[in-house]
Amino acid sequence: MGVKTDATTMGCGRLARGATFAVTLALSLMLAACAVGPDYRRPTVQIPAGFKEGVSWQRAQANPAASISSTWWRMYQDDTLDGLVERALKANQSIVAAEAAYRVALATVQSNTAALFPIVTAGASGTRTGIGGNVTQAASGTSSLGRTATPGVFNSVSASLSVNWELDLWGGIRRQIESAKTSAQASDAQLAGVQLSIAASVVLNYFALRQADYDIDSLTRQQNIDSKILEMTRASYREGASSSNDVLVAQDVLDAVIANLQASRIAREQDEHAIAVLTGVPPAAVDIASDPAYTFRAPQLPLALPSQLLERRYDVVSAERLAASANAKIGAAVAAFFPDLTLSTTGGFQSNTFARLFSLPSRFWTLGPDVAATIFDAGVRSAAVTSARASYDEQVATYRNTVLTAFQSVEDSLSSINHLRTQEQSSADILHRNQQLFATVEAQRSIGTSSEEDLLDQQLTLIEAEQSLRDTQSALAQSDVTLIKNLGGGWSADGTNAASTTTSLHVRS
Repeated sequence: MGVKTDATTMGCGRLARGATFAVTLALSLMLAACAVGPDYRRPTVQIPAGFKEGVSWQRAQANPAASISSTWWRMYQDDTLDGLVERALKANQSIVAAEAAYRVALATVQSNTAALFPIVTAGASGTRTGIGGNVTQAASGTSSLGRTATPGVFNSVSASLSVNWELDLWGGIRRQIESAKTSAQASDAQLAGVQLSIAASVVLNYFALRQADYDIDSLTRQQNIDSKILEMTRASYREGASSSNDVLVAQDVLDAVIANLQASRIAREQDEHAIAVLTGVPPAAVDIASDPAYTFRAPQLPLALPSQLLERRYDVVSAERLAASANAKIGAAVAAFFPDLTLSTTGGFQSNTFARLFSLPSRFWTLGPDVAATIFDAGVRSAAVTSARASYDEQVATYRNTVLTAFQSVEDSLSSINHLRTQEQSSADILHRNQQLFATVEAQRSIGTSSEEDLLDQQLTLIEAEQSLRDTQSALAQSDVTLIKNLGGGWSADGTNAASTTTSLHVRS
């Protein structure tokens, strides 16, 4: 018994020393290991000092560090609009799909990270085998051919534990993790982009619907007036005071108004249908009450510098992260040129009875490294590196083009807003003068110095001036929304202002 105890102690000690040596060796190699391939640096881009079309807009702002609110649609102070946007952010299927894609990216990060750690497997088995007197050893599973196996019934039970650890000596796994993380960051930015796009689409369609409300009301009033004018022209024709051409012209004017009225009704219905789909429900489930007196608001937006677009534009951030991901893949491809080192150990017990399974004589174990290297692959690895470098160059070019496009879209929005503000003022001045003219003609009509037809004509001109002003105000409000979208819409790469309905990504660099 004493000999068994010493043997057990010595065997366990050797196993422990061997495991300790393996772990120490592995840790030493990993600490000394390096990650091959180029380290990432953000590609350089040309950034202007300011926006060409936003000089007066920038000077009017006092806080360049301010950013747009993540709930920017609330600036328009419309409870109906707030409800529609918030429903869309929860139920829109494009957002659901983007959120699922983001979760897939996170799962890829977890999967790649797991490759850094050992794989531990355990197994247990039990068999009972019967062999007759005429059974050869080949039939019984041994390698000796033609010999008769020992007859009888045999039992076998075993339990084992295996550990395999592929050491990341050259950083190939770490580069894959780096690539997966930056891809996940790009997916996070893309999710924010889908959310911003959906919110902006809801607001734009809502404003278009409200403009259609006014247009329908305005054209209905014009239709009523043109109908009166047509009847008056027909009466004048019967009396010989007007020609048939005058009647035809009056009829054409009325029919044109009726046609425009139908076009406005079509536009409103389709805007309502679009809002329904954006909020994740069938068109029949949404019914927005008409509001011809709706007031368009144009809130003041905080200053944004061109350099801030690199952090606040979801598409710019996504493109830059994809470039970082492509750079990491170069290192992963380069690592394939170096040998792989795997530490493996297996230990367990095997016996013909369960009672003696976990005993010293039933033990078995193996421990040792495995080194493997590819000697010849006909250029497969070289092609992989070339492909990875080309993919990186492609992503860098895409990133730089995305930055240029971002600058262009903001400049376009600022240009539109600048000119629409001037146009709004001119339309307001025209409306004011037509209000004065209408009041003058109305006064003249009351004393009999002006005809009813003159009054109706001036009323039509006044309605058209009102409609022109409302159209401009609607276009200005929609341009504001587009500018908000082009400035990043309350999202930033660090996640502090993210309007995302999902948990922020925790792998940001």
